Amino acid sequence: MSKMIVIDQSACTGCRQCELVCSVKHTGTADPARARISIIKWEAEGFYLPMLCQQCEQAACAAVCPKRAISRDQAAGRVLIDYQLCIGCRMCVMACPFGAVGVDVQEGRPIKCDHCDGEPTCVDFCDAAALTFVDTETAHLAKKRACSARYSALMGIQGR
Repeated sequence: MSKMIVIDQSACTGCRQCELVCSVKHTGTADPARARISIIKWEAEGFYLPMLCQQCEQAACAAVCPKRAISRDQAAGRVLIDYQLCIGCRMCVMACPFGAVGVDVQEGRPIKCDHCDGEPTCVDFCDAAALTFVDTETAHLAKKRACSARYSALMGIQGR
């Protein structure tokens, strides 16, 4: 079954623990610049937004790759980079509409979230529970319920 990382922006404290554990998991070093997740911060407003690959169904990064090094694992619901095929042209970095494909400058290759092969370390270490790893259907149902609740409130409809 396909799973996804769901972000609760309102719970994020901007601690950047997710960036550290991601970089350690993937590179063996605590270097947020090499993480597959980034916290975008607006300090004055106290607004923090974790950004990572959305694992798009029609991934722009995969569409522009001249070597077809980026493909979708349908069963796991992930978009993966095959580094044996990747030539490091960075077209994927430019194509991602979310800015979620980065570059590991030490390795000279693109990097993006791979869900840590089904056990995302960032989720495990997020003390604020701003990141959760859930079945895709569960995530969609939660969004539908939240939207329904907002609509009901807007229309003045009482829950029954």
